[in-house]
Amino acid sequence: MAEWLYEAGIGEARAALIEDGHIIEARIEREGERPRVGAIIAGRLIEPGVVRLDLPGDPVATVAARGVPLGTRLAVEITRMALRERGRDKSARGRLSDAEPDGGPDLRARIAASGLPVTDLAPTGPDRLEEAGWSDLIDHVRTGHWPFVGGALWVDATPAMLLIDIDGDGDPLALAQAGAAAAAHVVRCCDVGGSIGIDFPSLPGRAERQAVDGWVDAHFPQPFERTGTNGFGFLQIIRRRERPSLIEQVRFDPVATDAALLLRQAERAVGAGPLQLTARPAVAQWIGAHPHWSAMLERRTGRAVAIAADAQVKGTGHAQ
Repeated sequence: MAEWLYEAGIGEARAALIEDGHIIEARIEREGERPRVGAIIAGRLIEPGVVRLDLPGDPVATVAARGVPLGTRLAVEITRMALRERGRDKSARGRLSDAEPDGGPDLRARIAASGLPVTDLAPTGPDRLEEAGWSDLIDHVRTGHWPFVGGALWVDATPAMLLIDIDGDGDPLALAQAGAAAAAHVVRCCDVGGSIGIDFPSLPGRAERQAVDGWVDAHFPQPFERTGTNGFGFLQIIRRRERPSLIEQVRFDPVATDAALLLRQAERAVGAGPLQLTARPAVAQWIGAHPHWSAMLERRTGRAVAIAADAQVKGTGHAQ
């Protein structure tokens, strides 16, 4: 039976839906990612259709507020979180509400609402996330390379859409079928919404292209809308988009990604005495800018924590 694993990490909560020992859905929620979907936040209308929310950093949300005078105090229900894209950011979206202020459901509450069992993990127990392939998953997201039997996907998040290229040799129809299942796994695993373009191997016949359409319908998580596969092998899918995907979170904020992974590593470091975290300067500076993370790490490990920047360090860094 499928089971959610949940880990309340330092600076980042993470969850994975595990089935037969493999991750089929993965989610992270970073400290400071606000406002959440479903939150009711007060604010002030600062320009037509734009409300400045009463949250740290003064974020804004776009709303339909026709006829409302500027400066009016409003309550907004968030329907889509703020999004980061390559080269630009998008503010949150919301709608006017009369409900009482609410922070909205966090990651733990959202996975519990699925009705599936949830196991809360501790850093002192077996690393079940890693056993299921958490680090490999993050590496696939970073590189955009997702191998499957007979081929591989190359995944890239562009401002227009998430592009998935199916690459491989052999029979094009068999490659298209395996690629459709692999692409569906990526979309579900990383909670990808919005516009998704898939480049299948070129198939000459209409019957073969219709078979591809059928495989997409059978594998991709509903609901979605799609085009038919055209003569060049391209198909477009549209899914509801409420929050950033795992791909966007990891690839568009690599410093926060490595900081969270290093802190996770540090929680599990074996040894006694001071706990030394060594990372490239940007990561060390990011952790240092959040002193309560080091304080939390000290409480959880019982060890004094020191952070060192080393320009020669690549990737996540190390803790010992």
